[in-house]
Amino acid sequence: MSLPAKRPFWMHQLVEYILGGALVASGLQSTTPLVPAVLGGIVMVHSAITIGPLGAFRVIRRRLHRVIDPVVLAAEFAAGVQPWINLQSGARIIIIGIAFVHLFVCWQTSYTERVKSAKVSAEGGRSNEVGRLAGRVVGNGVNAVRRQRGAGR
Repeated sequence: MSLPAKRPFWMHQLVEYILGGALVASGLQSTTPLVPAVLGGIVMVHSAITIGPLGAFRVIRRRLHRVIDPVVLAAEFAAGVQPWINLQSGARIIIIGIAFVHLFVCWQTSYTERVKSAKVSAEGGRSNEVGRLAGRVVGNGVNAVRRQRGAGR
């Protein structure tokens, strides 16, 4: 049985933005908005500072993002179960639910960065030969069609 393919990193970033926005929104709807709003801000900033397709500031590499993800997850779970700061029960449930979704997304993400391939030189070589040959074939075909139309008149 083969393992399922990991999801690309841009999806991870997009989901983090959505989860952070949901945390901020739940904080705005709560009578105790501090914890969910701060957590949402942390999740969104964490995604925004990572070098990736949807990164806004591109400060940290994906490898470091992968190391920081468990810290953010621990903060989410801890904030959801902590008894010290007053938190509405609905907000606790939302925080813990979002933490589970975030955990699943982290588990299913491929953090590998694309390696830039060396640029291919178009000077001489086989690529120029193939290009010239293709141009000649198309040109000969166009000329043959023109001759056919001219002969039919």
